[in-house]
Amino acid sequence: MPLKTPNCAIRKLTFAAGFAAALLAYALPAEAQNNRAFALRDTETEEMLRNYEMPLARAAGLDLNSVNVYLAPDTEINAVTTYPEDIFVFAGILLWLKKPNELIGVMAHETGHISAGHLSRGQYGMKKAMIPMLLSMVAGLAAIFAGAGALAPAIMGMGQAYAMGQIAAFTRVQESTADQIAARLLLATHQSPLGMYETFQRFANDEAMSAYKLDKFAVDHPSGQDRVFALNDMVESSPYREVQDSPESLHTFLMVQAKLGGFVLPVKDALNRWPETDTSEPARYAHAMIYLRQPNLSKALAAINSLIADEPGNPYFYEVRGQIYLSMAKPAQAIPDYQKSVDLRPRAPQLRLALAAAQLATEDSSLAQPALANLKAAILVENDDVFTWYETAQAYSMLKNEPMAYLSTAEAWYNAGDMKKALVFATRARGGLPQGGVDWQRAGDIIAAAQQGR
Repeated sequence: MPLKTPNCAIRKLTFAAGFAAALLAYALPAEAQNNRAFALRDTETEEMLRNYEMPLARAAGLDLNSVNVYLAPDTEINAVTTYPEDIFVFAGILLWLKKPNELIGVMAHETGHISAGHLSRGQYGMKKAMIPMLLSMVAGLAAIFAGAGALAPAIMGMGQAYAMGQIAAFTRVQESTADQIAARLLLATHQSPLGMYETFQRFANDEAMSAYKLDKFAVDHPSGQDRVFALNDMVESSPYREVQDSPESLHTFLMVQAKLGGFVLPVKDALNRWPETDTSEPARYAHAMIYLRQPNLSKALAAINSLIADEPGNPYFYEVRGQIYLSMAKPAQAIPDYQKSVDLRPRAPQLRLALAAAQLATEDSSLAQPALANLKAAILVENDDVFTWYETAQAYSMLKNEPMAYLSTAEAWYNAGDMKKALVFATRARGGLPQGGVDWQRAGDIIAAAQQGR
């Protein structure tokens, strides 16, 4: 699924962000309605990323309930922090990295941006840098009106160049600060900074090969080699330099990589990386996703069945098999697998959602109530997931409870950011709900918010 550009200020990990991108980030509002709308949801990947992030966030003194980590389906080698305390790890960088410690180093860097308050300060710095550019535009227009139009481009260009330099200098300082904080967070959590060093060393090597000469004052990050030299000192001084990833952590990382690669990479590229002759667990996981997409569902089933035989207690293998059965238009056969995944991970909202969707897909009215129970359990953990609310509306409709179907639809549109549609359905819901009840009051809250946001 494509990643839409979030309506929020963005901090990039990549080495150079152009001036146009900086202006775009400045122009966008400071908040996104729902950052999950831009994410590729996968419980297994999110669980791994959250396990990496929580010790770092705790060491940084952040509110663990406020920090969120999402997977972006974009294959760009990148990671970003967005307002207020959300980290997006792009599929591209997860597939490019070689081991958990490298990814943890990237996330420590992004956590450093949050800890230092760079998102809010970045907006201030952008506004300050815009002033000379705007003044140069005024001066250029004045030159045109005074009959010296030939001078206008030079005057405006000087202002733009100065603004670009100001923005670049401002963000280079922030990047260096984030690196330093990341090193401290890794030290506090007894993790090696070597992965972060190796990651930026690879960036530096790519940077060195990409251009004969790169003006380091024209980019918004410290130059690659400068950054590597600074990180090398941090690595050498760390008592945890030689700490290695555990075999279990590495196995999980490789499995998530394979699952993700099988899902987002072009089939030819995925099969080059995990050829059919490779019978390792990660390769078979990639094959299950590749064949699911082709679709070659019999081969997908064979791959996932072999994994279940090896690890019968893995909830995510059952989830994938359930997805395969759904792709075969066999929702009734998918239900036992989704139920098994929920039994193994009962607090995972996306697994509950998948089970409910399969139950509703059977069009068996006797399964509407169990589906609704699963959806309510999912909403207790995540009450802003648009598709969960959509499926909830379907469940209520199947149960012939139209006022609650309207309210659930209003919730879906509200979380999608469409206040006009949210208002329409919340108004319909309020007209049919018991006056004064909790649901009636919630409909009123949506109406008030929608009217204010129009």
